Amino acid sequence: MKVKLQHVPHIAQKVAIELNKSGIVTMTKGLEPVADEARKVLEESIKQEAALEEKVHDILDANEDAMDENNVDDRQLFFMIKKKIAPEYNVILAYDERFSDIAHKILDELYEEDLIHYDIEEIRIKNVIFGAMTGFIAENDKIEDAVYDKIQSYQRKIIPGTDDYNILFQKLYREELLKRGMA
Repeated sequence: MKVKLQHVPHIAQKVAIELNKSGIVTMTKGLEPVADEARKVLEESIKQEAALEEKVHDILDANEDAMDENNVDDRQLFFMIKKKIAPEYNVILAYDERFSDIAHKILDELYEEDLIHYDIEEIRIKNVIFGAMTGFIAENDKIEDAVYDKIQSYQRKIIPGTDDYNILFQKLYREELLKRGMA
């Protein structure tokens, strides 16, 4: 699953919670500064990928006529170009490798900002961060399904895309996160 900007605060919070629960680090300034640093690293990663995708769209737009003449599959070409220029944008496309890299960057930031102390191998801490991120992603689909089901069970029909729907979705989403100990 591609991480979206709206997921970042929740993932960052889960990273902080899981590090705190792990018992392998001491947080010097509490949960919030840890979550803030994780949020910054995650947002930077998303911005890098967005810049990459914007460049790919520019390339496709510039070659639209040639693509039409040759009946090229836009989506396949998009991925091929993205794969080719990803290294220029420091974007890792394989999600496991990408989350591992992000976990390492988060750990580096937490250490540099003196937000955690530890006396174990860094790989164990990185694994907690990696697990928190991938755990959130795995759980997110279940959370969204539960929220959709709740909205569908309302007697009053709420139309997707409306302000009422979006507000209700966010409220129920937050409740599900709390219920599952992820916020």
